[in-house]
Amino acid sequence: MSIAAILADKGAEVVTIEAAAPLRDAIELLGANRIGALPVMAGGAVAGVLSERDLVYCLRANGAEVLDWPVEKAMTAPAVTVARDTDVLHALALMTKRRIRHLPVVEGETLLGLVSIGDLVKFRIDRIEADAAAMRDYIQSA
Repeated sequence: MSIAAILADKGAEVVTIEAAAPLRDAIELLGANRIGALPVMAGGAVAGVLSERDLVYCLRANGAEVLDWPVEKAMTAPAVTVARDTDVLHALALMTKRRIRHLPVVEGETLLGLVSIGDLVKFRIDRIEADAAAMRDYIQSA
């Protein structure tokens, strides 16, 4: 299965932030939307990802003055991205290898959506449960 199936289920709405926006705006967006990461946009393309983890490390190292810094100073860049035809297991492996929890889904420079490790794990569990149910039904009907 591909990332496209996950986007079809969860939707493609993504909250983003511009690279030049202050970190305090990013904090507001994360909190107001109850999300853990924001794709950071520059010139209409994904330039990086700002996660809660990025904010904590930045605040710890530099103090509250970072709240006025532009997002691009704290974001993880370049962004690790996937295409919508990327296999879910490949995306999970990529996230594990790179130690990241969010993947922007892009086509060219266009942002199509964002998937989290939670989205991918939920999808895999749902598939495993569906396969197990089908196997039980097959065995009982034999």
